[in-house]
Amino acid sequence: MDLQLKGKRAIVTGGSRGIGFAVADTLAAEGADVVIVSRNQGSLTEAAEKLRAHGGRVLPLVADTSDDASVRAMVDAAVAELGGVDVLVNSAASPASAGSAADLAGTTDDAVREQIEVKVLGYLRCARAVAPHMTAQGWGRIVHVSGLNARRSSQLVGAMRNVAVAAMGAALAQELGPHGVNVSVVHPGFTVTERTPGMIARSAGAQGISEAEAEARFAATTTVGRLITAQEVADVIAFLASPRSVSINGESIAAGGGTPDVIHY
Repeated sequence: MDLQLKGKRAIVTGGSRGIGFAVADTLAAEGADVVIVSRNQGSLTEAAEKLRAHGGRVLPLVADTSDDASVRAMVDAAVAELGGVDVLVNSAASPASAGSAADLAGTTDDAVREQIEVKVLGYLRCARAVAPHMTAQGWGRIVHVSGLNARRSSQLVGAMRNVAVAAMGAALAQELGPHGVNVSVVHPGFTVTERTPGMIARSAGAQGISEAEAEARFAATTTVGRLITAQEVADVIAFLASPRSVSINGESIAAGGGTPDVIHY
C-alpha cells in the first residue's frame, strides 16, 4: 500500500532514538522529508546521518519541549527550511518503565509536575505551534505517542500523564478535524528499543530471576506472546500520519501486542 507520504514534511520529536527514531526512519523510507527533534545535538547528528540514506531531506533540530519559546523556534526553523509542515509526531518523553513506580505516599508533586511538563504540556506546545500551518493549508496529521499505562492503574503518574495525552488528543481532534487536521494517539506497551536490554537486566536483578525469565514475563503481558518492536509501533504511526488514515480522528490506538483479559470497545 502506498501511504501517500512522498513529499510530506514531518516533525518527529524525540526523533533521535527509540520509537521516535523508528517513526522518523519509516516516514523517511516512505518519501517524507523529516525534521528530528531532541535536546542532544550528538544523538541528532548520528540519527540524521542514518536517515539521509533514504535520500530525502533530513533536518536535525535541537529543542526543549518543556520550553515554549524553544518549541516555537524549532517549528519556525522547520517551516523556513521545508516550506511548511504536514505531520507532527510527538514522541519526546521518557518511557514509564524508565522510572520506578511509586505509591501515593511516595509520589511527590515535583515528580508529577515533571511528567506533565514534558509529556502533556510538551505535546501541547508542539501541537499549538504547528496547528496554524496545518489549518492554513487545509491538511495535517498529529500523532501523540502515549502509552498503555493510560489503561492500567498500576502506575499512578504514568496513568495520569497518558490519560491526559489521550484526552488532549480527542479535544484537539474535535477542534482541528473540520479544518482537515486529524489527531490520534498511539499507546505502545513495553517496546523493544535500545533501552530494552538494560531494563530487562534491572528487572531481573530486582526480582532475583534470569534475564530470559524476566523477558518472558514481559512477553506474557501481551496476547501475541512476545514483545513488540519500535519498528512495529512505527508502522502503525506511519499509517496514522498518512492521508490513508482520514477515517481515524480523536481515537487512541493500542499498539502493545494486545492486552490479556480486558475488552476495550
